[in-house]
Amino acid sequence: MIIVLKPGTSKDDADAILGRIEATGCKPLYMPGSERVVLGALGDERVLATLQLESHPAVESVTPILSPYKMVSREFHPHDTVVYVGDVAFGSRHFPVIAGPCSIESLEQLEATARAVKSAGARCLRGGAYKPRSSPYAFQGLGREGLEILSEVSEAVGIPTVTEILDVADLDAIADHADAFQIGARNMQNYTLLNAVGATQKPTVLKRGPAATIDELLLAAEYVVSSGNPNVILCERGIKTFERATRNTLDLNAVPYLKERSHLPVIGDPSHGTGVRSLVGP
Repeated sequence: MIIVLKPGTSKDDADAILGRIEATGCKPLYMPGSERVVLGALGDERVLATLQLESHPAVESVTPILSPYKMVSREFHPHDTVVYVGDVAFGSRHFPVIAGPCSIESLEQLEATARAVKSAGARCLRGGAYKPRSSPYAFQGLGREGLEILSEVSEAVGIPTVTEILDVADLDAIADHADAFQIGARNMQNYTLLNAVGATQKPTVLKRGPAATIDELLLAAEYVVSSGNPNVILCERGIKTFERATRNTLDLNAVPYLKERSHLPVIGDPSHGTGVRSLVGP
């Protein structure tokens, strides 16, 4: 629910309304603007309706948010959010490229790749230190050693970094060595991990699961944002369909639809979306 207060409303009146919202068990939000103070209320709309806030003398208007996701919706936040990974902006009219190897294998490999992708125009470097693999016998990544390599290369080349987090236990180590978390497709609905990342202010690239609907992706983002981290970048990376010409089916419809429904930045991953090198280049 969005509550717009009348011009000149005092902080005491705003606090009193916030107190009434909190007393219902819902989450109150205070969002002062240049001309109006706006309050938010997150929770059961039926409970909030019992407060009858539209009749409060300090309230100008009350608008319910009907979508299941609240804080990531355009209804809640009409303007584009811009998220910074290091000094690189994502969102609105910014169009940066993230590039790099799937796995970090050595210092030499990552540094050579970082210099190549930066010279080609990429603004951020990706590289996996912890890798979720379908087979338990496949290479799982270098772990902490990989994070140290990532940090060293970032400083040497001058490029911000993105790396995947698989486990809450690795959160602090990854936060210390990378500029942004990536929550991969397999972990899109790992709610413990989403809440843990949400407790930080670290930029987070959230990838859509291969069998996830768009609403499920937005609800996953809601976990992160409602836990306190507004710096989420949504990523369409392909879904499973009957088509076998490519590894996955990159859902191009999802990109404009997500931008219509949410204020969060949206990016696409053609590498995982197609699995075909010739289809990745612009």
